[in-house]
Amino acid sequence: MPSEVVPPVHLEPAERVAKGETARKAVPLGAHAGFDAGPDRADPVAVLERQAHLRVAELVPIRYGRMLVSPFTFYRGAAAVMAADLADTPVSGLNVQLCGDAHLSNFGLFASPERRLMFDVNDFDETYPGPWEWDVKRLAASLEIAARENGFTPKQRAKIQRTAVRGYQRAMAGFAGMRQIDIWYARADVDDIPGLLTGRLDKNARKNLGRTVAKAHTRDSMRAFAKLTEVVGDRRRIVADPPLIVPIAHLLSEQRRESFQEVILDVLGRYQASLPSDRRALAQAYRFVDLARKVVGVGSVGTRCWIALMTGRDADDPLFLQVKEAQPSVLAEFLPYGPAYASEGERVVQGQRLMQAASDIFLGWESSEGIDGRHRDFYVRQLADWKGSADIGQMAPEGLARYGELCGWTLARAHARSGDSIAIAAYLGDDKTFAHAIAEFSSLYADQNERDFAALQQAERDGRITAEHDL
Repeated sequence: MPSEVVPPVHLEPAERVAKGETARKAVPLGAHAGFDAGPDRADPVAVLERQAHLRVAELVPIRYGRMLVSPFTFYRGAAAVMAADLADTPVSGLNVQLCGDAHLSNFGLFASPERRLMFDVNDFDETYPGPWEWDVKRLAASLEIAARENGFTPKQRAKIQRTAVRGYQRAMAGFAGMRQIDIWYARADVDDIPGLLTGRLDKNARKNLGRTVAKAHTRDSMRAFAKLTEVVGDRRRIVADPPLIVPIAHLLSEQRRESFQEVILDVLGRYQASLPSDRRALAQAYRFVDLARKVVGVGSVGTRCWIALMTGRDADDPLFLQVKEAQPSVLAEFLPYGPAYASEGERVVQGQRLMQAASDIFLGWESSEGIDGRHRDFYVRQLADWKGSADIGQMAPEGLARYGELCGWTLARAHARSGDSIAIAAYLGDDKTFAHAIAEFSSLYADQNERDFAALQQAERDGRITAEHDL
């Protein structure tokens, strides 16, 4: 990793505290409150159009359609827009490995290798080293936007912001007092979630958590196998659901299909070199069965994403691997330092391993030249392994505040693994100044997000973009 994201262990704790206090004097906590788009701000639709040039053209209208559902779905797809905006805000100068897209829907449940259900950040397409406060602002603004859509009052929304940011602040102070190895071991198992929150979960919050946990336990390879495949003749095949899932047999002619399948098989074979030797042996025990293109997420729509059906011992031993294109992080053009990796896939995987308490056992990367002659980077992971996410739209104000607090704790733990927790904690101090500043920033940025959402709506009405809805 680059030196900017390695904890400065050569400094004594007192010197690291001084580093945080120096940063605080240079950029006062209250300075994080402001946001002013300015006359030179880039057209948000143009930013999205520029991204579209790198994506599968026939899928871009699906991306626009999903972004046009609401201001929140627009925000989910507009990480590149916010990256440009954050580049014009004051920074503390204290750097960590960033998620890069830390909105509240990019946190969730998944299974650890020890088969424990955990809560953590779960999307790292934009991961990059940079100012820790960029992730905090991305999270906080998403809470404000979601709270507006839930119809909460300004007073309720401000409390949600402060609760989440104070959760980050308190957690970072706690990590600052830990040994480095104890920070590395810290994690949020589902059973530990109530204890991580300063307030008691009410009856509704406990019910919501229970439903989310129960649902996550059902979302595994066997469920995906039953839902996404069928027997055709004497072979198991991936079921078509165009345009969201398109088997390779429906997408390409027989000759091109064979050529492309060889490319994917080559990627799946060579990617195993990025796995530890024990997991490499496990991956080699599976054989390829079928392949399909899959549309995923909101922000990722249009990137090349494939799902590969694999089987192990027999047909009742399935595994779905997701082979997803890794494009440059939206943060890269705004930050002067970056990871010295050979590929964007490696950037995603190494960033995820650095930030997550435990990562998918099949997580790895590889690059390939496609049948169109273009070089592309990919990362590979399981498609389904006890995945779960909260239903934000059904949360009451107190529930969303506690969820934001949990996200804040999780983000602080992820940052403390790569950054200087002592310096960051010293910078934040122990009062509410930073929490109030971020609440103000979030309100201002949510206003801007609504204007950007309206701009995309106008672009569709003008025929500038084409959007496919209800997909």
